[in-house]
Amino acid sequence: MTDLNRDRREAARHPSGRQYEIERGDQRAVVVQVGGGLREYEVDGFPVLDGYGPDELASSARGQVLMPWPNRLADGRYEFEGGVMQLPLSEPERRNAIHGLVRWASWEEVRFSRSRVRLGHVLFPRPGYPFALALEVDYELTGEGLRVTMSARNIGRWPAPFGAGQHPYVRAQMAGIDGCVLRLPGRSWMEMDERQIPTGRLLDVGGTEFDFRTPRPIASTRMDTAFSDLERGPDGRARVELRSEDGTRRVTVWMERGFEYLMVFTGDSLSPEERRRSLGVEPMSCAPDAFRNGLGLVVLRPGQSWSSSWGIAVG
Repeated sequence: MTDLNRDRREAARHPSGRQYEIERGDQRAVVVQVGGGLREYEVDGFPVLDGYGPDELASSARGQVLMPWPNRLADGRYEFEGGVMQLPLSEPERRNAIHGLVRWASWEEVRFSRSRVRLGHVLFPRPGYPFALALEVDYELTGEGLRVTMSARNIGRWPAPFGAGQHPYVRAQMAGIDGCVLRLPGRSWMEMDERQIPTGRLLDVGGTEFDFRTPRPIASTRMDTAFSDLERGPDGRARVELRSEDGTRRVTVWMERGFEYLMVFTGDSLSPEERRRSLGVEPMSCAPDAFRNGLGLVVLRPGQSWSSSWGIAVG
């Protein structure tokens, strides 16, 4: 049997394709071929990432890569460079296109070692997105935790609108998120309509239920909320911190510059067994509906690239 046939046979064993397991010290992660997503991340045996099993589909976008746009695009319709584009409505109940075009695509191995894996995907032109991008996502276990670097390069002939994000669900304890203490760096939050599309109002978090700049318990707060104006440390990173109720575990999701928006989801709309079990913390380079409102939208000229990193640390 050739190596290619062996790889195909291995990939076909799981709905998420080939499984790339990486390890370093007490850290372990599993990255998958389908969507280039992150299926598992654990530290010292604790499942920090609320992922999914090897024989399951990635429900609720768990760990998935969101390119060439994160979050929602109203009506799947936008104007760019004088043309009107129409994308398929992948969230038909709300008449939105959601989370990009690569969540279910096959990604190819670029590099694979004991503690690092890099996958790539060529996004070819299609109706609604007639642009060509070379995409990569690089997962590395380091001394400080998991580092994820996302990149894109315009390999086509025309400028291309672009945004990136990822959709991990994290937890600091197995007892759900209500008792956890949360710190969020967002100074502003985006008002949404009934379709979860921004209304255009950017509001100060001060005095609202969304102000977690000073750590406090999540309790009954419900969020499917986009934040911006992120507070950053001297190193340029914005940090979301989730602490267990007893204070013994702290999970930090950090974002470098380039990820200027953040979506936080308490999971209230999920199935009963998944509801408020973990916290969706989604780094985003642009706002929801960015192809229409332009907030954070990157326009990649032919040959131009974009790259940024986010990661998870446990202490």
